[in-house]
Amino acid sequence: MDQAPLVIVPPEGGRSFWQPVPANGFVRCLLSSQEIGSESAFAMGTQTVDAGCFVREHMHPDNEEVIFVLEGRGEALLDGKNRHPMEKGSCFFLGKGRPHRFEASADGPLVFMWLMMPGGLETFFERIGREKQLGDPKPDPFPRPADVLQIEAATVFGTLPAPR
Repeated sequence: MDQAPLVIVPPEGGRSFWQPVPANGFVRCLLSSQEIGSESAFAMGTQTVDAGCFVREHMHPDNEEVIFVLEGRGEALLDGKNRHPMEKGSCFFLGKGRPHRFEASADGPLVFMWLMMPGGLETFFERIGREKQLGDPKPDPFPRPADVLQIEAATVFGTLPAPR
């Protein structure tokens, strides 16, 4: 009988990527079903959004997402109109196709755990970011890749509905 996977990621483990503007900060990709061979398709990690920066509005047509705030505070914009505070301990479940945007407060970074079902977000972060090694100095803000729309289309992003 095959034994079920067991994976333990140490505090500085996982793959990390510096993120471009407008979020800046960095992402840690901790687990993905592709890498560990789990039966359920998912990916999870953390994202640190620099103070005053934001994750632009987007949606995932084929994925469900859980966001759990670990540190800092900010604001979530949901469905293009509903604003909700993001603070330590807040948890958001975002169903398929639900537009969302996250903004860190001006007084410090916003750190949250993300869980994507099925996975694919880790591939996006790797393709738009720059690999981050332990002890690396923080880079100056850098632009998103010129082909970011193609990267989005090839991973977990859909087209937002036209503004009303």
